[in-house]
Amino acid sequence: MTIDGVRRGGVVDGGSITLLTHTVDDVVRGAPVVRTEALPLAEVRLESPLHRFNRDVLCTGWNYWDHFEESAGKREGQDPASRPLRPTFFTKGPDTVIGPFDPIAYDPSLSQKWDYEAEIAMVIGRDGRSIPEQKALDHVFGFLVANDVSQRDLQRAHGGQWLKGKSLDATMPLGPWLTTTDSVDLSGMRVQCEVNGVLLQDASSTQMAFSFAQIIAELSEGMTLRAGDVVLTGTPSGVGNARDPQVFLRDGDVVVTRVSGLGELRNTVTLTDLGGR
Repeated sequence: MTIDGVRRGGVVDGGSITLLTHTVDDVVRGAPVVRTEALPLAEVRLESPLHRFNRDVLCTGWNYWDHFEESAGKREGQDPASRPLRPTFFTKGPDTVIGPFDPIAYDPSLSQKWDYEAEIAMVIGRDGRSIPEQKALDHVFGFLVANDVSQRDLQRAHGGQWLKGKSLDATMPLGPWLTTTDSVDLSGMRVQCEVNGVLLQDASSTQMAFSFAQIIAELSEGMTLRAGDVVLTGTPSGVGNARDPQVFLRDGDVVVTRVSGLGELRNTVTLTDLGGR
């Protein structure tokens, strides 16, 4: 959040928030948690908890088998031969990130197939390379809710590479706050997405093909993960592209993304000029 023009972090406790002397980005990277004054939560505007990114947002694809199967034959010739044996990774640009209640940019001149993807995001809190699976969660600072809004036609148009169809500016809600690992029950977080009040995605994190720890272990093989890195962990079934008839986002749609224990995002799809043709 920004108070008097200065970006500040805070600790949410029930209906109030205690401001910190440092940003959340600083705290994730080891700055001390120094509390100052408390304010009613209703009186502040929550932004994305994170603003300073080391690199692109790191993402995991096809991490719920029901989602992998629902899209079979609907990938416009880009179907893999079989289920992947290891996690599938891609990235999206950090300029995609918006706050938990900010508008999702929508430019139909760039794409006609804007899709929703409710996800759990991890934030790395400790540097590491080639991290063993049994120690992987020691490197996680906390978890957030994300929606990996995707443009399916752009996703298919660039040789099967997902970067472009996942990286349009101001399209990925993140938040509403960063929940530390000691406050999270990993045994079965419920992941949901509603569009205009209709529940379209509803799954448990226990359905993930590769666990949080497996994702970190595989991703970090020979590649250093650094404090502040954001890692998305995949979306469950129910995406618009796989439905019959298909469901794509349009101007004015209200998208609610929630994960049990982590909170809720509420964003409105809003006509925005992104410089498309």
